[in-house]
Amino acid sequence: MELVLLAVWCFLVALGGGLVGLVLGNLRLPVVLLVASSPAAGAGANIAISAVAAATAAGAHIRAGRINWRLFAWMAPPSILGAVAGGYLSGVLPERALLLAIAAVLLSSGIGMLRSGEPKRASADGGEDALDIPVAVASGAVIGLLGGIVGLILGSLRMPALLRLVGEVPVRAVGTNVAVGFFVGVAGALGHLPNAAPDLTPILVGGAASIPGALLGSRLTGRLSERQLIHAIGAVLLIAGASMVVEAIAR
Repeated sequence: MELVLLAVWCFLVALGGGLVGLVLGNLRLPVVLLVASSPAAGAGANIAISAVAAATAAGAHIRAGRINWRLFAWMAPPSILGAVAGGYLSGVLPERALLLAIAAVLLSSGIGMLRSGEPKRASADGGEDALDIPVAVASGAVIGLLGGIVGLILGSLRMPALLRLVGEVPVRAVGTNVAVGFFVGVAGALGHLPNAAPDLTPILVGGAASIPGALLGSRLTGRLSERQLIHAIGAVLLIAGASMVVEAIAR
């Protein structure tokens, strides 16, 4: 029964994540821990499932032309390096305070998107030349660092940065974010190997269930208008922020 619950939940999380370009590992983690042999093994399995979901969604977004490869090339390396550095700093900084701070940003961003319906753009047409690349590099490094410390990919924090700080249009932000999230997830899964090998059973069950969910969600992205997509992202950010508050209180 626990494995069935895991499969259903992973499908639903991947469906929502694929739609809005988020991995949502913090929403999946509590259910993964139910079937894991230890918290460390469950955390590693959750990151591995996140990588599977992100890879599946990224493949669909690649075929649909929704990834800004120039922006990806600038943002992915500092995100990965930041995650590695954060892993080394894990345990040094107070995780509860960090989670609450991240949750505050997510809730604020979600409310802002639901109220305004339009992200701030670097230019009226959102052209690539108008994107703020230095901000993309800096935000990728900082978000990667925070994610490494608290053990999350934090695509939900990267998304508002892409929309409101970098100036990317929502459809390409969705694809670019999930592509960056895949590589950060792989790096995180590898980083867990020396401490505790991830449990194979939840990876197989959760990964298999995440693939159709991520495919369906990513295909639905192109059917939403820009305003609908922004509202969907805002709603998911609110859910992710609330979940992070609960996680911070539980720690």
